[in-house]
Amino acid sequence: MPFTIVTDSSANLPDEIIKKHDIRVLPLTVRAGEKEYKSVDGDECKMFYDMLRRGEELKTSQINPDECHSVFKEILDGGNDLLYIGFSSTLSGTYQLAFLTAEELRETYPERKILTFDTLAAAPGEGQLVFYAAEMRKSGKNIDEVYDWLKENFLRSCHWFTVDDLNYLKRGGRISPTAAAFGTVLNIKPLMHMDSEGRLTPVGKVRGRITALNALIGKVTETIEEPEKQSIFIAHADCPDDAAYLERKLRELYSFKNIYTVCLDAVIGCHTGPGTISVYFMGKRR
Repeated sequence: MPFTIVTDSSANLPDEIIKKHDIRVLPLTVRAGEKEYKSVDGDECKMFYDMLRRGEELKTSQINPDECHSVFKEILDGGNDLLYIGFSSTLSGTYQLAFLTAEELRETYPERKILTFDTLAAAPGEGQLVFYAAEMRKSGKNIDEVYDWLKENFLRSCHWFTVDDLNYLKRGGRISPTAAAFGTVLNIKPLMHMDSEGRLTPVGKVRGRITALNALIGKVTETIEEPEKQSIFIAHADCPDDAAYLERKLRELYSFKNIYTVCLDAVIGCHTGPGTISVYFMGKRR
């Protein structure tokens, strides 16, 4: 039975992957004043980070329930099974909403398989799992085989990142006002990752931006497995030169199948700030 892969815009996948693999994407939203935006890409992405630099308040929200129901129903009416691969339930209500929608629709479509998977991941960490699921489907794997692979491998999805402005972490309650103030004066840059429970977690700190970028590279070398078989992802919050540095250094170390560089979706970037940069790959562990 053919199946459709659905994800949400937190997965931060490049358009070329979405189109090539026919992935359906449910948008989360960003509100700036009275205007609501459903996606972030290219120049629009830079626009959001410029808003943050000016001190404008941006608010984010999960996927729209009616839109989720409509997309799921359209797929099922079209004769396909459905696999939803979603944003960490620890960070958003998006997965729970999709899960409940699937529960409701199973009663209406008992002949269809409707599976949902909580990646406990975000941004391209979520996106790389969607990408590999789509590649497996293309190779002929069925929905159960793809779902089983996700269960066995999702905690190998590694997310490592650093931020440029500690005040965004302070606003989110991840560091204290005192730590933010001292860290700013001393040019401290935190090293953070997504833990096995789907939370953004500080795990270290260094002094200086270049040191932080090199520390990200070090985290890749510590845990990556079979890099030559991987397509990895880099995401940046309007700091393309730093992303280019990271990509260049990683290419010097490994022969990846591909490196996809994207502008970090504003739904995540609103909470980490301009200058955030991150790298995502499959490793031994998170």
